Amino acid sequence: MAKLSVMILTKNEEACIAECLESVKWADEIIVVDDESTDKTVEIVKKYNARVFYRKMDVEGKHRNWGYAQARNRWVLSLDADEMVMPELKIAIEKAIESDKFVAYDIPLRNYISNYWVKYGGWYPASKVRLFKKDKFKYEEAVVHPRAFIDGACGHLHADIIHKGYPDLEHFLNSVNRQSTLEAQKWITTGRKMTLLWATWRAVDRFFRRYFGKKGRKDGMYGFIIAFFDTLYQILSYAKFREMQNKNR
Repeated sequence: MAKLSVMILTKNEEACIAECLESVKWADEIIVVDDESTDKTVEIVKKYNARVFYRKMDVEGKHRNWGYAQARNRWVLSLDADEMVMPELKIAIEKAIESDKFVAYDIPLRNYISNYWVKYGGWYPASKVRLFKKDKFKYEEAVVHPRAFIDGACGHLHADIIHKGYPDLEHFLNSVNRQSTLEAQKWITTGRKMTLLWATWRAVDRFFRRYFGKKGRKDGMYGFIIAFFDTLYQILSYAKFREMQNKNR
């Protein structure tokens, strides 16, 4: 079977990185690209004999592509520090690489807020391309939500990546705040035209699609909060966009 490299991005991840690394210690190579961590992240990583590279995050797509290029193996599994590979996914990955049927595979993400697995509202399976031949895959060099480009056919794995990205609602709200800033910057950079009317429509549409269309209501309190925060994301992105425009003037 072809060998596998696992590439992980880190930035002050001492609370979760050991669990992530433990879940992939079977891989032939582990690469960690660290963005100037000031906690014990790198100290923990070195205990797992991972190859550590230091690079400040600039543009997300560019940063990820740079990390993939450091892999010694052709097959790469891309993870974030708050994600884990379960035993059933390990088996699925090994079979996929051995079959060599596709050049890339998307994998379902099982997302959690606190200890709650969010099953509706478009949060599951929310599959993303995470396993690929590094010469057949790259991200768009965009600051937020970069698109994936694949040179060949993409398959699908049925086992999940466990994503515990939000230990509590405060972390979730902080993420909304950070991502909305990046979204506004993207609109400025690309010359996007955005009006208050269009932003308001997007905000309302997002809530109804998330909560009713994608059945987020079945997740109870969390389903409502996710739909509400999705609406807030649109409003914040627009407000920051206008603020940036005014400063540029």
